[in-house]
Amino acid sequence: MTRPGGPNPLQGVTLERIVTRLAAFYGWEELARRVPVRCFQYDPSVSSSLKFLRRTPWARARVEGLYVETVRRQPEVADLD
Repeated sequence: MTRPGGPNPLQGVTLERIVTRLAAFYGWEELARRVPVRCFQYDPSVSSSLKFLRRTPWARARVEGLYVETVRRQPEVADLD
């Protein structure tokens, strides 16, 4: 995986890992505030979020963008699990 600040923080990181790390770092409530989609707002889970994000390109792009922004500001997020 490319380290934070490198050319592409998404390289080698699965969508599942992105959602898991963002949920661990922000919590579901804050994640829902930053990316307001139902899968984060009501009865959130990694499984339901993955199903939705894989079918919804605009939402996936927002989540990936938040991850990149977060990793660049808080490099320790890349190591959460």
